[in-house]
Amino acid sequence: MPDLPFAPALACLALVIEAALGYPDRLVAAIGHPVTWMGRLIAQLDRRLNRERDGEAARRRAGVLAVAILLAAAALPATLIEFGLRQLPFGLVGAALAASTLLAQRSLHAHVAAVAAALDDNLGAGRTAVAKIVGRDPNRLDRAGVCRAAVESLAENFSDAVVAPVFWALLLGLPGLIAYKTINTADSMIGHRSERHRDFGWAAARLDDVVNWPAARLAALLMVVGAFLLPSADATEAFAVTGRDARRHRSPNAGWPEAAMAGALDIQLAGPRVYGGEVVREPMINGSGRDTATVNDVEAGISIFYSACTMLTVIAFVIFLLLL
Repeated sequence: MPDLPFAPALACLALVIEAALGYPDRLVAAIGHPVTWMGRLIAQLDRRLNRERDGEAARRRAGVLAVAILLAAAALPATLIEFGLRQLPFGLVGAALAASTLLAQRSLHAHVAAVAAALDDNLGAGRTAVAKIVGRDPNRLDRAGVCRAAVESLAENFSDAVVAPVFWALLLGLPGLIAYKTINTADSMIGHRSERHRDFGWAAARLDDVVNWPAARLAALLMVVGAFLLPSADATEAFAVTGRDARRHRSPNAGWPEAAMAGALDIQLAGPRVYGGEVVREPMINGSGRDTATVNDVEAGISIFYSACTMLTVIAFVIFLLLL
């Protein structure tokens, strides 16, 4: 496939493969998942380099070293693999299959839809389902809180788990995608502000902010377009709330897709939440929206999500055609 624009073809085909097939459970049981492989290396570096006896500056330097090792361990093999596959007649398909394992359209839909289905049974089942996709204390959530948590997770993960990996695949092919996913996984494991990881995880957290910056804005725009294509959603309000409230979120990136989703559904998102028994107080996004989310909002959010995923695939395909 040397004559094709490889990176956009890879991104487009990976989106289609993942939407159709996902990552089969039997494959997870047999060999695990690439993210879990990354996680094992991150955990090992955390154990070896993050020494409690070291001072703040030393632990920060160790975190920078850990990120450098992670990127080298991920991007260099990916570069060699892509180079080898590009020499083969159907190497693009192989590369796209590998890339599809690091996207999450299908699995994200499954997890969020499971929350809506569980709430049809009882609140306890809904709490159990939402605990798989959010870090907040599920036992403190009422029915509306479970729905809000599911919608927020759907919006934020659309950016982190779909748009951002595709964005970097479009720019840098398989190495860019794998490097991004490595950074994102490191941030989720060591990039938080706990006593152990405040300094060691600094580099991972800051780098994750940087690599997610363009994708978060693109994700919000895609949700506005996705809302425009659905009669039940409000694209105008999605655009307005994004412009007004996206920067109010504590994260420099998560507020963008969350604000677009909040406006499209006319509901309030973010605001005070409980993590590990502690209340984290944040400004409300779309404070003029409805303060009670419902299962219908979760289902409408999934529709916006799939509409936005379709638009992302179209964009990747158009870029491919323009570069032919």
